[in-house]
Amino acid sequence: MSSRSDSPTVVLVHGAFADASGFARVIAELLARGLDVVAPAVPNRSLLGDSAYVASIVRRIPGPVVLVGHSYGGAVITVAGVEENVRGLVYLAGYALEEGESLGELQGGFPDSELAAALVHTSFPIEGSAAPGTEVSVRIDRFPDVFAADVDPRLASVLAVSQRPLAARAFSEKAPTAAWRTKPSWGLVATADRTINPDVERHGYRRAGMTTVEVDSSHLVMLARPERVVQLIEEAVRATAADGPGRS
Repeated sequence: MSSRSDSPTVVLVHGAFADASGFARVIAELLARGLDVVAPAVPNRSLLGDSAYVASIVRRIPGPVVLVGHSYGGAVITVAGVEENVRGLVYLAGYALEEGESLGELQGGFPDSELAAALVHTSFPIEGSAAPGTEVSVRIDRFPDVFAADVDPRLASVLAVSQRPLAARAFSEKAPTAAWRTKPSWGLVATADRTINPDVERHGYRRAGMTTVEVDSSHLVMLARPERVVQLIEEAVRATAADGPGRS
């Protein structure tokens, strides 16, 4: 990683049922533009634990950071974004939770998307506990049309069988804080989203007072419309670079 202090490092936070490889096309473009990028693997075990993990990565970055969260990753950056060196937040088809709100509560105020009927619940062992946990994934046969309708079908098939499930507890944990209250924020609505009701995205962005764009895309906007995602991230980087070098 370079030491350019005038331009924030872009930290890309993936969501549920995916991993950081979903940002591959965006990462390539950001690197080509000379930006520093970090794309961690989020555990997807709990909102509070995942947020703490991302926050620990942010703290290790010596300069300013722009946090980018896709889908569930939006909830994660809402909490992790309170770190001192975070200069801005970018939500991609994401959940912008209010302080004290859970994913389930935010979604519960709107009609279900097609995802609700395509979820699979399975148990997994928890170290030190006799009781298993529950994790959620998307039915493999439904993944392409629900999650990635405008992505190359061959790639969508690969993504369907390489999902990173989300522990069910993440849906009920409440955000202890909302970083968008003190950090400038940008939001992208995927208008053809079948995973998150686009109105859920709009609602969260609107109440946060975000700069918002709407893009005709499936939920996986980073793969379907990477050029538009890069434009929005660059907008956030330019705006926050003027805020100063951040922590040293």
